[in-house]
Amino acid sequence: MSETIVSKTTYLFVWVSLLILLAITIGVSYVHLGWLNPVAAVSIAVIKAVIIILYFMHVRYSPKLVWIFVAAGFFWLAILFTLSMSDYLTRVYLPTPTIWRP
Repeated sequence: MSETIVSKTTYLFVWVSLLILLAITIGVSYVHLGWLNPVAAVSIAVIKAVIIILYFMHVRYSPKLVWIFVAAGFFWLAILFTLSMSDYLTRVYLPTPTIWRP
């Protein structure tokens, strides 16, 4: 089985880009963006995850079948996020209890 040899400069570029994204994440955490703070944090985290999956897990140089399974994993993650958010966002409609009974 032939393997793709990835150069050290590619790994150095990936490492520097992950450090830059880490610095951006820290910088965004100190800026008040209101409801956009979680959106910015998750967006940066997704970018970092995609970089790690492509280069450190060698998906970039893999056959198309591997890409299909990675896409299926992300699709499943999107389903889980959608179901979790639909549950979380509808909890505000529950009535608040007036009497606490343990």
